[in-house]
Amino acid sequence: MVKDKCILAYSGGLDTSVCIKYLQLLHNLDVITVTVDCGQNDDFKEIENRSKEIGAVQHYYVDAKEEFVNEYISHCIKANGLYENQYPLGTALARPLIAKKVVEISNKENAKTIAHGSTGKGNDQVRFDITIKSLNPNLRIIAPIRDMNLTRDIEIQFAKEHNIPISTEVKKYSIDMNIWGRSIEGGDLENPFVEPPEDCFKFIKFNNSDVGYLEIEYEKGLPITADGKRMDLVDLINYINFKAGSYGVGIVDHIEDRIIGIKSREVYECPAAIVLIQAHQDLEKMVLTSHELRFKHIVDQQWSWMTYSGLWQDPLLNDLDKFIDATQNRVTGKVKMRMQNGSMRIVGRESKFSLYKNDLATYSSDSIFDQQLGKGFVELWGLQSITANSIAINLNKKENKGDEQ
Repeated sequence: MVKDKCILAYSGGLDTSVCIKYLQLLHNLDVITVTVDCGQNDDFKEIENRSKEIGAVQHYYVDAKEEFVNEYISHCIKANGLYENQYPLGTALARPLIAKKVVEISNKENAKTIAHGSTGKGNDQVRFDITIKSLNPNLRIIAPIRDMNLTRDIEIQFAKEHNIPISTEVKKYSIDMNIWGRSIEGGDLENPFVEPPEDCFKFIKFNNSDVGYLEIEYEKGLPITADGKRMDLVDLINYINFKAGSYGVGIVDHIEDRIIGIKSREVYECPAAIVLIQAHQDLEKMVLTSHELRFKHIVDQQWSWMTYSGLWQDPLLNDLDKFIDATQNRVTGKVKMRMQNGSMRIVGRESKFSLYKNDLATYSSDSIFDQQLGKGFVELWGLQSITANSIAINLNKKENKGDEQ
């Protein structure tokens, strides 16, 4: 009897490894695993071997680094994508791409079922399910960890019973990585007062008191050079991850509001994302008007929230991208940063589209600004505020006079 096929989004970690067995034992499915390379630098041959050793009938490796960077991260940079003003959306950006690739494999294999290793507590279940259903509403979705209400200790015990290999790192933390950053959670980090130990970071170097400088050039909102070297976006992100990380830059440790309503302690390691977004924001301040900046800030926040919330396929996100793209035509120029001991600050910027004009801003005698214009401006600017306060003062006087009588 021929079994039905199930396409499993497979990372090679604990959750997705135990999923292979659960899908076989409980659902009687032939499992085809798909690993999507978003720049996580894993041993993909080992992941394939692990998948087949556990029992997958076939494995696909999909190199999606270029697509991830050019079709997902590029939008994040232009949108200053930071959820709750801190998290640069590394995992949130990768999930819809992984879901898209898994749907493509399901179409190729004529499979009616897709599975993923998301829990019922996290955000990824939303990102996977909505993207999958948006691309093919006829697919059946199985999420064994969520569906069976499994916990990590139960998964580890199940893995031992079925000879599923797990790493010592898995026992300590749950780690997700791609080129845009690493998320680290679980273990002692579930106590929000515990400082993350240095050994849980990959790029970050501690106690480096040296001073380093980094110069990034942007063209129409996207970085094209780092330290004067022109690179494609994949190489540029990798370069900044290691350079900024070597000066301790790139740790985000905060209390995050998950989609599902839980507050969680999240630790992210994302040097390039933090640097590129902060530099991009600074360059925008130089070339966009205050009106553009004010409205774009609202759009950026909505874009970040929708991306975090698994709404990558929603029409509104595409509409927001069109507005954001329209603002980026003048976001061209250079930004210079100084880094030391985990701190980073912007120390210089320049652009041929700069709205900063020295002969207007200077306080020297070279200024062309007529200060006498300021008096009339201030009177008009404050006219309604002053009038409203005058009325309030007169009303108070009348009320006080009535009280005295």
